[in-house]
Amino acid sequence: MIRRPRRSTPSALVALVLLAACAFVAVVLIQRLIGERPWLSYETAASRVHATAWQDLPVLIGGGAAVVIGLLLLFAAILPGRPTVLPLVSGADHVDTGATRTSLRTSLRGAVASVDGVSSAKVKLGRKKVVAKVGTNRTTTDGMADAVREAVGKRLDEVAPLTRPRVRVRVSSAREPK
Repeated sequence: MIRRPRRSTPSALVALVLLAACAFVAVVLIQRLIGERPWLSYETAASRVHATAWQDLPVLIGGGAAVVIGLLLLFAAILPGRPTVLPLVSGADHVDTGATRTSLRTSLRGAVASVDGVSSAKVKLGRKKVVAKVGTNRTTTDGMADAVREAVGKRLDEVAPLTRPRVRVRVSSAREPK
């Protein structure tokens, strides 16, 4: 079970552009029906379109832009996004289980923060690795990275993700000797 995010941003942008175009056309038609001067005259637009050839630069630029935007939207729809729910090892009942990225990151950050000497902890959860940035007030950081790596490893064993990520630890000390 891998749930992926919806592509709401590209679809919302397309919907807003189409809504704006439809509203503009509706306003121009209503202005024309009630006898007011429309924002865009039909006669002016029609004569300009009929005078434009397929080889003209504005047509080629507009067509190229439409193709590029279409391909970007197509790739946004087809390419998989970052999973929002990560699969966990199923139990004896073969029940699909999962954990959200946020909950897993929070759990790992709690494991890192529980290590003795850690004053600040940031955890970044990638596709295949976990990066823990640890701050400490100690003057020496000997063994700190190993202790954090062990704590994260224990927590990953408890959570049991289907694919176990690699663990990288970066330790920085506020009191490093210079």
